[in-house]
Amino acid sequence: MKTILCYGDSLTWGYDAEGPGRHAYEDRWPSVLQAKLDGTAQVIPEGLNGRTTAYDDWLSGADRNGARLLPALLTTHAPLDLVVILLGSNDMKPFVCGRAIGARQGMQRLVDIVRGHDYPLDAPPPSILLVAPPPLCATDDPDFAAMFDGGIAESAKLAPLYAQVAKETGCAFFDAGAVARTTALDGVHLDAQNTRAVGAALEPVVRDILES
Repeated sequence: MKTILCYGDSLTWGYDAEGPGRHAYEDRWPSVLQAKLDGTAQVIPEGLNGRTTAYDDWLSGADRNGARLLPALLTTHAPLDLVVILLGSNDMKPFVCGRAIGARQGMQRLVDIVRGHDYPLDAPPPSILLVAPPPLCATDDPDFAAMFDGGIAESAKLAPLYAQVAKETGCAFFDAGAVARTTALDGVHLDAQNTRAVGAALEPVVRDILES
């Protein structure tokens, strides 16, 4: 059986803006992906609210720097066949980074970590699938609007920038914005229908990677 690590933020954790709360396990995109792979792979969901690609954000007791935490998780779950990385939305916070080019550089750093990690038992590096998050949208929620000020325009640049990284590094790429839209409840997160759509759309992409 293949093993897949899904490394992400609240979109992977399953944050539900309507509650606010957390989507049912079966509605989260890694769970949908697991179900659609029909026993051919184990999908490990590793989502943390607020996680960035490679930037510090000290507003939580949890370490949100994705570059700092990734090496430990690569060792914990080794051997891995595929790492799916869906990050970048939180980089759009102006007090974190605020620029799409910064998220692009952060994603490059994560690719370098996966490729250069010292895996136990001399396991080979896994394949990598970079996933661009759906762009942010307008919201009437004053806190989220302020938190992601300027992020709508910048987040729309993530998909082409991530596609560029994937091409330059030989990774696979998928644009989640092609199948899902963020909710206007907070401008950032996905409702149940849209997070399920991401998992369903990733299935043929992931299957192709694992079978190649």
